[in-house]
Amino acid sequence: MEQLCHFIDGHFVSSAEWIDVIEPATGHVYGRVASGGSEEVQEAVAAALRAWPSWAQRPAAERAALLNCIADRLEERLEEFATAESRDQGKPVALARTLDIPRSIANLRFFAAAALHVATEAHPSPGALNYTLREPLGVVGCISPWNLPLYLFTWKIAPALAFGNTVVAKPSELTPLTAMMFAELCNECGLPPGVLNIIHGYGARAGAAIVEHPQVRAISFTGSTATGEYIARTAAPMFKKLSLELGGKNPTIVFADADLDTAIPQIVRAGFLNQGEICLCGSRILVERTIYSEVVERCTRQVETLVVGDPLDERTEIGALVSEAHYRKVLGAIEQARRDGGRILTGGKPAQLEGRCARGWFVEPTVIADLPPTCYANQEEIFGPVVTFLPFEREDEAIELANGVCYGLAASIWTENLRRAHRVAAQLACGIVWVNCWMLRDLRTPFGGIKQSGSGREGGWEAYRFFTEAKNVCIKL
Repeated sequence: MEQLCHFIDGHFVSSAEWIDVIEPATGHVYGRVASGGSEEVQEAVAAALRAWPSWAQRPAAERAALLNCIADRLEERLEEFATAESRDQGKPVALARTLDIPRSIANLRFFAAAALHVATEAHPSPGALNYTLREPLGVVGCISPWNLPLYLFTWKIAPALAFGNTVVAKPSELTPLTAMMFAELCNECGLPPGVLNIIHGYGARAGAAIVEHPQVRAISFTGSTATGEYIARTAAPMFKKLSLELGGKNPTIVFADADLDTAIPQIVRAGFLNQGEICLCGSRILVERTIYSEVVERCTRQVETLVVGDPLDERTEIGALVSEAHYRKVLGAIEQARRDGGRILTGGKPAQLEGRCARGWFVEPTVIADLPPTCYANQEEIFGPVVTFLPFEREDEAIELANGVCYGLAASIWTENLRRAHRVAAQLACGIVWVNCWMLRDLRTPFGGIKQSGSGREGGWEAYRFFTEAKNVCIKL
């Protein structure tokens, strides 16, 4: 049985309370993780406050060297981390090996390099010179989700640390393993005690205690819209800086002039990568009427070839859903779609596996058509291996359908008409638009959503601005 402890002030700290950690593919408990609350958060914040002055004053080159050391150690143990991530989250090990862990390494190296290239702004004017300093905030809270555990954990802590802050982090209690392994790397590389602290536990206790602590200056959160609303409501009276990356109900828009041979594999990938448990997944597929039948048929055939299986099997493309509660939520959404008149073209039920995965939480990749745009499956984030198809007649109708949800995170457009691509992208109400691709990421670009997909931006200089405070200095000449 794995025992996963808090990481406070450079030490692994036990707990009076524990939460069972279950392997999604088997349904079996493989370990237990510490369950913290306000007491543990108080200790972590105190450690972070003690560490902050010397960390903030440390030369950027030294902070960058430590982050690069951690990245190097992570790369050396890539296979070990990929296997742990697969076991903990249910994702195919091949995906963890090629996406999750490499991206975690890239996050560390990117922001380590970024810390070496910051520059001040100067504004000369008659009789005076103004220049801007950017100073680290102090102690910041980083709360990451269960779908891309280490990927999104490092996406937050890497810029926070690179730009001179100390961190109290909370990974999901469903997927705590790689966060603890990461803490071991930090100690191996000599990260000073208190610079990074990790508190495990439930969001309502550990997460809330981080949000509510008056000396935590900012919160970077990725997770549900409901939790984001609580954070915004709680943090606003304390004037904390917030970056909230929340849910999505992202459209994939396919025009009649799209190169379908290129588009269809990517459309299927966008719908089903990581079992559909990615906030950027294109779960609403909007197709121009003249090619609607062809696209639906070709996509459905390709979905039927996806291999559902043991995440540790190299051939597996669709693994297990992260928890029993989430498994039941996804199946409930499919049943609601049936009640709403949806036609299940493939999938639509639990996937039955044999052997060690017989009790795992697997759902068949599911394609649904003939649903109205206002139904649950076309409005709410299912966050599972489920996509819906909707036809449209005109460009303006496609834009209206795409924007006709409460979310605004991402979209993808498939067309060979460059003018149309620019025109439609400009009118989509979301933070990220891909044209003839999906999830092609450049870490320099701003990342985030609008409406109920959140507020604030991460990535590149947006992260620098978020994790620092601007101070103007005016000198009379």
